[in-house]
Order: sequence, then structure tokens, then C-alpha cells
Amino acid sequence: MARDHEPHRHTHTHTHGGDTDVDWSEMGPHLEAQAELFAPVHERITAWLAEEVTGPELIVDVGSGPGVVSCLFAKTYPGARIVAVDSAGPLLDRARARAARQGVADRLATLTGELPRVLDELDRPADLLWASRSLHHIGDQRAALAAFAARLAPGGTLALLEGGLPSRFLPRDTGIGRPGLQARLDALQEEWFARMRAGLPGSVAEAEDWPALLTSAGLQHTGTRSFLLDLPAPASERARAYAADQFTRMRDIGAEDLDPEDLAALDRLLDPSDPASVHLRPDVFVLSAYTVHQAVRPRRRPTTDHLGFGAT
Repeated sequence: MARDHEPHRHTHTHTHGGDTDVDWSEMGPHLEAQAELFAPVHERITAWLAEEVTGPELIVDVGSGPGVVSCLFAKTYPGARIVAVDSAGPLLDRARARAARQGVADRLATLTGELPRVLDELDRPADLLWASRSLHHIGDQRAALAAFAARLAPGGTLALLEGGLPSRFLPRDTGIGRPGLQARLDALQEEWFARMRAGLPGSVAEAEDWPALLTSAGLQHTGTRSFLLDLPAPASERARAYAADQFTRMRDIGAEDLDPEDLAALDRLLDPSDPASVHLRPDVFVLSAYTVHQAVRPRRRPTTDHLGFGAT
């Protein structure tokens, strides 16, 4: 199971319960630029959802960050009202500003608070609730899914983006140090993710069988689909900046665990003056996969008596 967290953050654009030391006003432009890099995959996901979910009146973006996907939903569903939910007020300021620039401000509202309890403040049940890599920042994921399900209207859809595949930015053999550096970084990230999950308030270990967890929340799993983000070499400046950001984060995570050769390779990859760095080398790309699980809250079915007539 991939623990790649873009286009979000730990640095994360969703539910920031433990990130009290982060200046979200300063991080906002950076996070918005990252989210825009992922526009191709977001557009394919929303197009898929539009085929499955018709005519929603209320869409809730759980962990919206600066509102890139919230505004995309507003364009995809011109008759819907969108509520962007996040615990970082400065990011929601950016969401409102983005909505104004795109002419959808009259249909986008924001809600500030911690998940999942902030959802109790919604004025009506959601027809579509979108949760993109926000659930894994809540200690008890099973309970949180039940809370998400409770905020759905009968027949409403929960679309959950969790899992996928780790991103790749470079060939297996980069010409610097030992081949396979990114695979070793993946292993470190898995260990970091486990520590992060264990440290969350009320953390509960849970097998990540998302269709089964959705079913346990009283929902009907209706489909799972993965979407590929493929930004081939030569990479754009924005893609290079994203690769540098991810390698920097892994350099910080692995500072005490990586061997000296891998640390030296990372330092070269991050040195803007080195021709072998991700800032300058011609073979940088971005390739990743994102998995979305879709589930519906069943509509209430009439009960029947022993004669087969509907109960009153």
C-alpha cells in the first residue's frame, strides 16, 4: 500500500490536527501550486464521479486545503453547492479567493474545524462526500468512516482516495550512488507512516481493506478505480519543484537511517548547482497512481408484512 501523500501534506492539505507549528499562510501558495500540478488526475477522477453521481445538491470536500479540487467540483457540477472543510483557516481563505477568481464563489462555502466532529456543523446531509488522503490522519479510521457515512443523504456517495502506488521521479539507476534509491526511500516512508499513525490521538490499528471498512460503516461499496498521473520527462519547472520537495522530505525523514552513500546521493539530487540534481537533469518525470473507492449510503427500503404488503 503506497504511503505517498502528494498532492497533500505532512505537509498535508487535509486535517491538520498535529500540525500546530506550521504557518499555513506561508505554505498556502506552495500547496496550491502542488495541487495544480495534479490537475490531470483530479480531472479524470471528477469525470469518473460525474458518470456515477448525478445531480448532487451538496458536495463536501473533506480536507480541502486551498480548494483546488473544491473548485473543480463546482465546475463539474454547476448546480451543486460545495462546502470545503479544513482545520487550517488560512488555506480556506485561499479556497474562497480561488472560488472568486473562477466565478464560483456564490456556490462555495467553507467550514473550519477538526475531523470528523466538524461535519456535525453541516446544515444538511451531503449528496457527495470527497475525502482525499484525509482519513489516515484520524486515529480511529473505522469510527471516522462511520461519521462520514452518517453525514450522507440516503443514496449519497462517499468517494475515498486512499492508497495507490508510490511516486517515481527518476530511473532506477540515476548514475549517483547505488541503484534503487527510491525503493529504499519507500521503505523508510512506510516506517515513518506507521509511527505517524501510532502517534495519532485514539489511534487504532486497522487492516486497510477499504471496501470492507466502507461496508462496516453501513455503506454499499460500488466500485474502485485507480488513476495514473504521468508527467513524462523533460519535466516542467513545477514538476521539478515537486520532485525536489518530495526528496527533501525524504532526506529529513531518513537523515538518521539512510547509509552515507544514499545521503550523499540525495544531497546531490537536491543541489541546484549540480548538473545531476532534479533541478537540472533531463530525465526527471512524475509517475504515480491514485486509488479511489466509491460507496453509497443505501436508501431506506420499505419493510413488508407476512402477506407481502408494504408496512405502513
